[in-house]
Amino acid sequence: QVQLVESGGGLVQAGGSLSLSCTASRSDLNINYMGWYRQAPGKQRDLVARISRSGNAVYADSVKDRFTVSRDNAKKTVYLQMSSLKPEDTAVYYCNADILSLGGGWKAYWGQGTQVTVSS
Repeated sequence: QVQLVESGGGLVQAGGSLSLSCTASRSDLNINYMGWYRQAPGKQRDLVARISRSGNAVYADSVKDRFTVSRDNAKKTVYLQMSSLKPEDTAVYYCNADILSLGGGWKAYWGQGTQVTVSS
């Protein structure tokens, strides 16, 4: 069974920094993209950033130049370094990974979510 285990998050003042990490539960997984989405109350879940196995990253416009996504392929871990945080960054952050299934084809897996709260 595949699990994505998140850590990090919490409460921070505006302008501060936080980091998130997410590790896949098995080392034998073939993982393509890994990344982060977020969902604020009453809103849809949106992409924050994601990164390919080769290190190509894409970001939402709202977090460019403030957030950095990275990954360690050997550790099956993706990171999100967040700086210059704003109250509008407050949301539940979800880890996401595209993992090759036994039957072939890529399947999206999600972490349990971690709360990030930015106070003004």
